[in-house]
Amino acid sequence: MQIVSFEPRFRRLAALDRKFVNREEVIGAFSRQWPMIGSGPRVFNPVGVGGVGKSRLLRELREHGCQGARTALLDLQIPAMRQQEDALSVLRIELGRQGARFDRFDIAYAVLWQRLHPHMRVSRRDLPFVTESEVLTQIVDTATGLSVFGTAIGLLRVAGMLGSKARRRHRIASDETLARLDELTNAELVDSVTYLFAEDLRESSLNKPYALFIDAYEALIPSPVRTARVAMADVWLRDLVGQLDRGMTVIASREPLAWNRDDPQWAAAVETVEVGELPMRARIELLASCGVTEPAEQQAIALASAGLPFYLNLAVDTRLGIGTTTARRVVSGEEILRRFLQHVGSREARVLELLAVARVFDVDVFRDLATAFALPHDQLTWETLTAYSFVYPAGNDRLRLHQLMRESLQQRLPAAVLREVATLLRSLWAARAGRAEDPAAAAAAHRESAYHGLQAGTLDGPGLLAIADSAFMLGGRPAADGILGDLQRHLAAQPPATTSHLRETAACLEAEAAKRLADAAHILSLAGAGPTPDLLTVPGARLATTVADAHRMTGQTAAAARLYRTIWTTHPGPARYRAGVWLADIDMCQGRFHEAGTLATQILDGAAPDDHTTRGDVHRLLHLSHRFATDYAAAHQALEDAAEAYRAAGSVIGTLKLATNRAELLAWSGSADAVEAAAAALKSQEEFGDQAEIGKIYTALAIAQLRRANLPEAVAALHSADAALVKAHYRSGRARAELIRACTHAVSGHRHKAVTAVASAVSELTAADVYPTLVIFGDMLLARIGAHHDTVADAAATARRRISPPTRLPAIEHGTAAVIDQLIGSAS
Repeated sequence: MQIVSFEPRFRRLAALDRKFVNREEVIGAFSRQWPMIGSGPRVFNPVGVGGVGKSRLLRELREHGCQGARTALLDLQIPAMRQQEDALSVLRIELGRQGARFDRFDIAYAVLWQRLHPHMRVSRRDLPFVTESEVLTQIVDTATGLSVFGTAIGLLRVAGMLGSKARRRHRIASDETLARLDELTNAELVDSVTYLFAEDLRESSLNKPYALFIDAYEALIPSPVRTARVAMADVWLRDLVGQLDRGMTVIASREPLAWNRDDPQWAAAVETVEVGELPMRARIELLASCGVTEPAEQQAIALASAGLPFYLNLAVDTRLGIGTTTARRVVSGEEILRRFLQHVGSREARVLELLAVARVFDVDVFRDLATAFALPHDQLTWETLTAYSFVYPAGNDRLRLHQLMRESLQQRLPAAVLREVATLLRSLWAARAGRAEDPAAAAAAHRESAYHGLQAGTLDGPGLLAIADSAFMLGGRPAADGILGDLQRHLAAQPPATTSHLRETAACLEAEAAKRLADAAHILSLAGAGPTPDLLTVPGARLATTVADAHRMTGQTAAAARLYRTIWTTHPGPARYRAGVWLADIDMCQGRFHEAGTLATQILDGAAPDDHTTRGDVHRLLHLSHRFATDYAAAHQALEDAAEAYRAAGSVIGTLKLATNRAELLAWSGSADAVEAAAAALKSQEEFGDQAEIGKIYTALAIAQLRRANLPEAVAALHSADAALVKAHYRSGRARAELIRACTHAVSGHRHKAVTAVASAVSELTAADVYPTLVIFGDMLLARIGAHHDTVADAAATARRRISPPTRLPAIEHGTAAVIDQLIGSAS
């Protein structure tokens, strides 16, 4: 049986005595405003979500930022402080105890008090702050009781008989406002009391400034979008602050003051400063000062807090188990939520519960969810919700809820409702991905669809991979990587047995992400750390394909070919085509052009008619096969076929790769448009940043510049190519660039350097067992400049024997000789 221990809420005040950390920027902003007082009303408005530490900040500013000034505090969380007359009474008492005189205000307040309490007489026992006011004390002691009617006249008459200083008696007796109090309506009387408070404070502040601190403004105005009735609630406060021209008013609120909407003059008077979540360093500092010193515990609490001091202090309190024998307890999500939802209407709270399921949302998501659950979905409700401080911008006109609030709201929802909302959101985002014209927006929508599919439990491994593919092909590398991160976090929060089908999917996505970064070592370590991929499943076949890619990236071409072939012959579904394309690519790279063409035909015959991405990949492969065989006309046609397929697929990534291939083809074939094509390809890669592609483009640019006899530009392009190819760990790409560097040495007359460059490139190509046509290029280049290298010659002889079909060799050599002549001209 679990024993429940009840504890007092008072223990939460321990936070006020704990170390104050961070907030240097806010304090600095306050310090810059302080010297400006005296030139009109000044309002300093720190804003932030509930629990971010605004109350503690006000205390620090009051105690350490207002030296030599009178200060007073109004906490609007206390209901009585929201009433104008009670608030003025509190301010008058605090400031009066610090030497400010309020003779006229005191008399006017007494008049107001009796107007509001007509059944009572002015007396020491009943009238507020009598003992704090010299003039009221003398009046009460002089008069035995005053009539209900004619109160102001009676009070002034008694005040005129007091034995106080003549100057004070004259000021009271001659004050026009005091003399006319009895003529005022109740509303006018209240405003006159505020006026006299400000006037008395002004006179008392000639040589000593003041600062009024007002906490929890949102308690006075509970909703950011106000009804006419609610909008009147702070009129008295605005009236008061607008008259305080010899001091500073500090108003802490969850949302920025919007007074300038009604009166533009407030824009210059109000300085709004955001009080954000504590940075990690400050969180750890606060926890350490409270005795939480174990690093792992510090990190766990600091991360869970999302930077809210309220959470950190709550965690410390519950850890200490004040008033209980419990050493550690979980921080109450409900208590956190109460802090956030304080002053939020019940209608809005129910909509927020639905929005909490959505990681990001906009007005359309809001309307679809609210409509589906028969909740308010009008524009006014939307404006109200999005004005709260716990709603943050998430980019692209989307919003998000504060992390802690979102987690706590989700815990309120029954599991069945949460799944229902998540299922609806998956459909909404999937539909949006299909409608989006902007590829980046579509990729982001795919990510949200995948996220909610995981929440709903309706997404399996192949489905998740399909969404990730769609996101990536739209140019959404961040979105594809984001899907992996979402999946990894989902798996970390679930029991392994319930998500076994998704764990191989996570390994697959992680390996494919590593491939995009050319991190073959990480791919191979993933393969070694986990179970052998199941080639009968889509995630397993995809993972094995990426492992084969890693073997190829590290120069283990034979091992890669064996694994590709195993996947191609074993896996029963369309995932085999990816391995088939790469297997055909190896055939092409090793000079087996006939085998590559045969396999490409098999893939085109077997792929679904609407699998445009696979078809684009095959046509692009055929283009490369023709290009390396120096059949440039056939290469151009294959490139056009690939472009048509990628357009049908809507593949941004395919289109980017085509831009690289087009620049290479134009450079090798000698087109006058090659330089411009390379420049356009580089521009298209600026955002995506694929270093392998960038390296190939710069190599193509170097070829094009050599054809134009622009040697310095060609050398510069090769430097850029080398930098990118090193980052990409692209061995054969670097060897290709080295062959072109050999051409620049030949043009420069540095035959020895040219021989060294060719030997280095051929050695690399031989070790990787790829591109025999490039080996032949290197051998023919040396012959063209009258040089010889035994290793290169032997490698070229082997390369010529590997060309399949052999009948293509004469055409390859003829085309290669023509390219070399065009690149090095008359160099010898």
